[in-house]
Amino acid sequence: MSILPDELWRRILELGIQSGGFTYKDLCCISISCRLLHRLSGEEALWSRLLLSDFPSASSSSSSSPVKPKSLYRNRYERERERKMAAHRRAVLRKESEIAEHSRKLRGMETGLAEEGENMRAILAELSNLGKVREASVALNAWQPEVVRGRHKQIVEQCAVPVEYRMHALEMELRLCKHRISGFRRGLKDEKPRLDTAKQQLLSLNYHPLRGDYAGFSGGDNQSNMKRKKKNP
Repeated sequence: MSILPDELWRRILELGIQSGGFTYKDLCCISISCRLLHRLSGEEALWSRLLLSDFPSASSSSSSSPVKPKSLYRNRYERERERKMAAHRRAVLRKESEIAEHSRKLRGMETGLAEEGENMRAILAELSNLGKVREASVALNAWQPEVVRGRHKQIVEQCAVPVEYRMHALEMELRLCKHRISGFRRGLKDEKPRLDTAKQQLLSLNYHPLRGDYAGFSGGDNQSNMKRKKKNP
């Protein structure tokens, strides 16, 4: 390596940063490879170029700042990572809240479905009893043995409301109950996939805590490279 002059190695590093091939990680790795590259990779000009590429807003203040560009880069990197991690934590909390809301809705619909099922069974049982009362009322108009007639008369007398009126009301209530059950079933069918999707998204966030929009700068080298490549086609 000592065969090549410092100016050539310096130019190689500058071209690497300019083309988007070198990141701050690359500079740090190169710096421990040998004494020459350790010295060249720590030069302020290289870190100024990298700072300008990755943090354009910070580079404007770096010229008047007494802090070295490498230290400025490190400070901006730490702040950026903290910001991304805070955004990731907020995203996790939002997703957990969304899962809790979906679970609450599912529990409510399951409870409502169970209640409507019980209500429908009670309505059907009452309709069955009223059907027997109506049959007994019709049977009273026909000739029957006295024992059978007395039993039918007792059934009719136990009914405190008009049979036809009550049966009509129960049939209306039964249709409404079936409609509510159908609505709960549709809601459960729609809500369960939403809950599963939210759980998968939460697993993805927890498994890849620095992916996507919440990538910290340590996971955002590709984004930095893309920015530099756009600036230097």
